Amino acid sequence: MFEFNIPLEGNKKLETLISQVKKNSELETLLKMSNITAIDRLGYNDHGPTHIKIVANSSLRILRILIKHNITPSVVKDYKLQNEDAEVIVVLAAILHDIGHAIHRKKHELLSTVFAAPIIDKLIENIYTGKERTIVKFETLHTIYCHEANTIPLTIEGGVMKIADALDMEKGRARIPYQIGSVNIHSMSAIAIEKVRILDGTGTERPIKIVIYMSDSAGIFQIDELLKEKIKTSGIAKLIEVEAILVENGTEKVLKEFKL
Repeated sequence: MFEFNIPLEGNKKLETLISQVKKNSELETLLKMSNITAIDRLGYNDHGPTHIKIVANSSLRILRILIKHNITPSVVKDYKLQNEDAEVIVVLAAILHDIGHAIHRKKHELLSTVFAAPIIDKLIENIYTGKERTIVKFETLHTIYCHEANTIPLTIEGGVMKIADALDMEKGRARIPYQIGSVNIHSMSAIAIEKVRILDGTGTERPIKIVIYMSDSAGIFQIDELLKEKIKTSGIAKLIEVEAILVENGTEKVLKEFKL
C-alpha cells in the first residue's frame, strides 16, 4: 500500500480521496516510473512519491492560510462548491502533477494531464457525482497543467499548488533539475537550502510568508532562478512575501526579501 498522510482537519472528502490513493497500484507504479526517468535516466532530483507528499502538504497549508484570511478559492467563487472541494483539488493535483515523467521530462506537465484524467475518475468516483465530478476533475487538470513557470494559472488553487511545488527545496531537493554528484551553482545552491517554512502572515499586508533558511548564500540562486519566477507567474503573487535567511555560526542574517 502506498503510504500517504496529510492533515485532514475533518474533511471527509479528502479522507476518502487519500484512502483511494493509498490503494491505487497504477498511481504508485507511475510515481516510481517518474523517478526512474528523473533520477536513474536523467540523473536529476526526485519527482516521485516523496516529492508529491511534500507538495500536497505544502499546498494544503498555503490554501488553508488563504482561506483563513478570507481569500475565496476559485472553485467556490465560480462554481459554488465548498472549501473542502478546493482542498481535494490541490491535493489531487499535487499527487498527479509529475506523473508525465513516466514518459519524458519534456512537456511533462501536458503528459501529466493526459495520464491523470482516467486516474482522477477512479479516485473521485465515490466522492462526487454529476456536474461536481466534472468540475473537480477539470479544475484539477487545470492545476496540473499550470504548474510549470511558463503557464499562468487562472485559479487560486492552481497558484497555490504551483508555489508549493517550488518549495520542495530543502537539503538538496531543489526543483531546478541538477545532475546528482556534479559541483556547480545548481548543486551548490541546492544543498545550501536548510529549511523552508510556510507562515501565516498575520500582522503583515500579505497572508502568506515564506521563510527560507540557508547555510550558504549560494542558496539565493534557487530563489532567484525558480521560486521568484513561479511566484511571479502564479496569479497569486500579491498574496505572498518571501524572506531568505543565512544561518552562520548560529547567527541569522536576512539576505533577501521580496514582494511581487
